[in-house]
Amino acid sequence: MNMIHKLAARDERVLYIGSDPGAGTLRAMSKEFPDRHLIEGISEAHIIGMSAGLAMEGYLPYVNTIATFLTRRCYEQVAIDLCLHNLPVRLIANGGGLVYAPLGPTHQAIEDIAIMRALPNMTVVCPADADEAARLMEHTLDWPGPIYIRLAKGGDAIVSKAEHGFEIGRAIVMRSPGDVLMVTTGIMLQRALAAADLLAAQGISAGILHMHTVKPLDTEALMRAIQGVKLVVSLEEHVPAGGLGSAIAETLIDNLGGGLPAMLRLSLPDRFMHNYGSQDSLLKKHDLAPGSIAAAIQRSLAAPEKSSSQLHST
Repeated sequence: MNMIHKLAARDERVLYIGSDPGAGTLRAMSKEFPDRHLIEGISEAHIIGMSAGLAMEGYLPYVNTIATFLTRRCYEQVAIDLCLHNLPVRLIANGGGLVYAPLGPTHQAIEDIAIMRALPNMTVVCPADADEAARLMEHTLDWPGPIYIRLAKGGDAIVSKAEHGFEIGRAIVMRSPGDVLMVTTGIMLQRALAAADLLAAQGISAGILHMHTVKPLDTEALMRAIQGVKLVVSLEEHVPAGGLGSAIAETLIDNLGGGLPAMLRLSLPDRFMHNYGSQDSLLKKHDLAPGSIAAAIQRSLAAPEKSSSQLHST
């Protein structure tokens, strides 16, 4: 959030619109730029319409609230007010995936990537950690059209690297492809790195392509990375339908037609999460911890005829 204050100091178009944020959020910005720090309460449809109007007047609104409220609750306003007019509003969604696991299904954003990437003109970005989120924010001032930014809980392990830089729509090769290519987004990058180490100990070389931008997907990077690999694995904290795995499969079909590589889609199951606990506990329960990821890849390599199946917990 502090990046919004920094951007506001550089660009007078930037303003912040919060919907029931935590106490003290961007307090320094509220003191320095009181006219550009707006708290609108729990009124998501209103803040989307408000941000659209402000964008039409030349402002760059950064809207912040919980991911489920910013997607499910005001989807029509996002579609019609923002995307239809291709307005430069930045939707900062806190608690992507299972971050709010203790609060149950109402707060778990497990289908947000799917519904947001379905909207024309919408860009969807899922940073891996706080450092990468900061690098992303530097590129939001001049990006045309709306952006959905899926943030995690904060405090996640820093696994991104400054030397890789950041560009919206450009994937990052974290490890060179080998027997396997894992394609990840968001915090699943750190799980993929750990799983790759486990696989290496078993003599399996696993590359990692970090697809921080799910829409527009970096088709060129994906097509380069799949060359010569035995298995393509998508890894996401999301339901099977419509997320990163779907985007990869669609891209491969559109560009390859026949002769598709073997693909394994690792995701959350196609259901609401009725278990309460921590984010990590639910990821572990649904086989998205590093050990389970590595084991699933090993099984798939051992049974290639089944490798195109959807794998998730029941």
